[in-house]
Amino acid sequence: MQRRKFLKSSTIATAGLISSPILASCKEENKSIISENNREQPIVIATWNVENATSKAWEVLKSGGSSLDAVEQGVMIEEADVKNQSVGKGGRPDRDGNVTLDACIMDSEGNCGAVLCIENIVHPISVARKVMEDTPHVMLAGKGAEQFAYEKGFKKENLLTEKSKQEWLEWKKTAQYKPIVNIENHDTIGMLAIDNNGNISGACTTSGMAYKIAGRVGDSPIIGAGLFVDNEVGGATATGVGEEVVRTVGSFLIVELMRQGKSPQEACEEGVRRIIKKNKNKLNFQIGFIAINKKGETGGYCIQPGFSYRTYSEAGHVNNIPESYIKE
Repeated sequence: MQRRKFLKSSTIATAGLISSPILASCKEENKSIISENNREQPIVIATWNVENATSKAWEVLKSGGSSLDAVEQGVMIEEADVKNQSVGKGGRPDRDGNVTLDACIMDSEGNCGAVLCIENIVHPISVARKVMEDTPHVMLAGKGAEQFAYEKGFKKENLLTEKSKQEWLEWKKTAQYKPIVNIENHDTIGMLAIDNNGNISGACTTSGMAYKIAGRVGDSPIIGAGLFVDNEVGGATATGVGEEVVRTVGSFLIVELMRQGKSPQEACEEGVRRIIKKNKNKLNFQIGFIAINKKGETGGYCIQPGFSYRTYSEAGHVNNIPESYIKE
């Protein structure tokens, strides 16, 4: 009798010992689930006040589409808009009169693709995605990238509009080669998105610096410089004078700062400070960073006033004016 009582007591005690960590584990799991559900998602963020682009990306996200589809289709809106002279068709040419485009894309699995100095193709972001998905490579450049695009069914199209051509001819009269801060309050389009599954993707596209030396490539198609995504942490993208972003591997830096515990805003501010530190007494250019973390928190910071970024989530469609290092 005593033995049965002892065994029963031991069983209950043992069950208690076993169940306690299980219960604790369940509580932790539930806590994690609650945390996941509290994320701001879906959400899209893009450099500059590109309302049509973020609206398109949001449409994709709200219909249950992937973040990869959202960022691609979002920036394609700007690539096709001839009024935007810093991206896609209508972009400002190099000093020889040729419009050359750069773009890159990165998904939640760490896959990425890019095209550099591609001509005659309206949507370099879509070619970059084909590089990512249909080749063993990350980057294709120049004529090789263009030929690859034709093989994938992209159509050849003259990218130099009459407006951009006339401005280039006017520029040739003096041929002054210098960056213009916040040209048209528009520049490289970088976009980041989180979908309903919590997956992050990013895209970046540009026609590069106006009247650049033929063959020049900035940060926009360089993974880690103009764009970087880590699905466990967040993503970042840049706009402005690409050479300065390349020198600090800016977007990768910002994601790593978020990995270390900084908020997207804090990380963007530190990214700008790193560039400022390397350019003391010669801050006559613009750099703007935006970032998003896994929770859907966003941030942005820049050197010069005039930069903005747009977000679209259930909270609304907002044009954000971040603080700048140089005050107005």
